[in-house]
Amino acid sequence: MRKSANQIVGIVFGAVYLIVGLLGFTATGGVGFVSTEGGLLLGVFEVNPLHNIAHLLIGIVLLGAGFASLSAAKGANGTVGAVYLLLGIVGFFIADSALNILALNTADHVLHLASALILLGVAIGADRGGTVDRRVAP
Repeated sequence: MRKSANQIVGIVFGAVYLIVGLLGFTATGGVGFVSTEGGLLLGVFEVNPLHNIAHLLIGIVLLGAGFASLSAAKGANGTVGAVYLLLGIVGFFIADSALNILALNTADHVLHLASALILLGVAIGADRGGTVDRRVAP
């Protein structure tokens, strides 16, 4: 069975976020669970254990929805995209405060906003007619 654009994006983003969540634990040794300053993942993205768990959960949701159905993938992409849009914007305002329980930095904000644009764009714009088999009938 062919996968829709929403399913493919959900599966790819889900897998990436699962990997990022797991890799994040390599950078957070000695970092408090909700520390406002975390370890650097890939030398750029600040993470703490809570941030890593959030990535794992988001990865599971996107991956599971991507394999489930078009409507599940579309809903998950839209929901995660909306949350990332909000987090990307709010992150700039809470970065230097006690509210920064995910140890967010500017690189995180930019990545969250980019993820939001892609996930929301696909959720809103792709697969309006469902999956289409573009093979030519004999």
